[in-house]
Amino acid sequence: MAIEIKVLQRGDENILMNVAAEVFDNPIDAELTREFLEDHRHHIAVAIDDGVVVGFASGVHYIHPDKPPELWINEVGIAPTHRRRGLGKAVLSALFEVGRAQKCTVAWVLTDRSNVAAMALYSSVGGSEGAGGLSNAMLGYSFALTHEMRAPRC
Repeated sequence: MAIEIKVLQRGDENILMNVAAEVFDNPIDAELTREFLEDHRHHIAVAIDDGVVVGFASGVHYIHPDKPPELWINEVGIAPTHRRRGLGKAVLSALFEVGRAQKCTVAWVLTDRSNVAAMALYSSVGGSEGAGGLSNAMLGYSFALTHEMRAPRC
C-alpha cells in the first residue's frame, strides 16, 4: 500500500490518535488536537502508512499590517523507520500548497545548525539560507511560494 499524504482538517482528529514512535516530541493530546484542527490558521500535513501517521509537517499562516501572508513552518517529524524515503519533502510540499492557497508569498523555518538532516531537507525543497536566528546556533530558511517559484516535488 502506498503512503498517503494528507492535509488534516477539522474532523480528522482520529487520524492523529495512531502515530508511530518518535514522530512527535510528546504524546498526542486529544483536546489539543481538536483545538489545533479547529483553528483555520494552523495546518498539518501527515504521511500515513497503513493507517499509522509516520510523518508530519506543521505550520501557521499569519498576516501583519505591513506584509503579505506568510507561512511559518513549526516542525517536521518523520518516524525513524520511514526516514530517507522522501516523506519530509512530501509533507513540506503539501504544506507549501496550503500556504499558496492562503495567498502566502513565502514560507520560513528555523533550525539548529547542528541538525544536518533538517538543513539537507530544507535545501532539497528549494529553501534559501537566511540569517541566523537569535543566536549563532540557529539558521533560517525561506521558501518562495509564488507560482513562478514553486518548491520541487519529491
